[in-house]
Amino acid sequence: MCRTKAQAKRLYDRISRFYDFFAFPEGRYRDRALELLDIRRGETVLEIGFGTGRALVKMAELVEDEGRVYGIDISSGMLEVSRERLKKAGLLERAELYCGDASRLPYENEKFDAVFMSFTLELFDTPQIPEILAEIKRVLKPGGRLGVVSMSKEDGGLLVRTYEWLHGKFPQYLDCRPIYLAEVVKNTGFVVVREEKGRIFGLPIEIVIALKPGRNVYGEGHH
Repeated sequence: MCRTKAQAKRLYDRISRFYDFFAFPEGRYRDRALELLDIRRGETVLEIGFGTGRALVKMAELVEDEGRVYGIDISSGMLEVSRERLKKAGLLERAELYCGDASRLPYENEKFDAVFMSFTLELFDTPQIPEILAEIKRVLKPGGRLGVVSMSKEDGGLLVRTYEWLHGKFPQYLDCRPIYLAEVVKNTGFVVVREEKGRIFGLPIEIVIALKPGRNVYGEGHH
């Protein structure tokens, strides 16, 4: 069972103003993934499912005036919260936000140096996940980087199985569920260059950094 996109949009519109209060444990993994993604001055980067815009602000700081940050999210409520956050940080001119569905990204081929997703990919229905990754691959430049943070099924145990059962019963409330992140990224044709694991409330979390095959910009000056 999976909730509809209309249900997802309504939920996120409703909780957008106080989402940060219960999503705070995600922050350390989001920040670590951004660190590993190594966004640089002058780059063009995209975040899918930007939520309340905390990562967008960091990305806009990193690309500086020469770069550009794009974001797409299904929730107009989240978009307003993010726009306010960027404006308050004095970074709104560096960002272009779009309210829409990530399964059909409104961007041309090979536009971005890097794409970032934090606790977003696992929200999509299982058949859609490879479609989302294929769209990301399309809009990334050759050698472009993908950074994803997700709940992980790799270290599945009783807690994961219990969570999955609850997700099946109440998908409108427990919207995300564990996925085999590295496996699905590799299966879409990306080259995984870094994996890190952690836990939130005992549930396994995975960070994956991957490259679109082509000219490897990741190795140039990477630290």
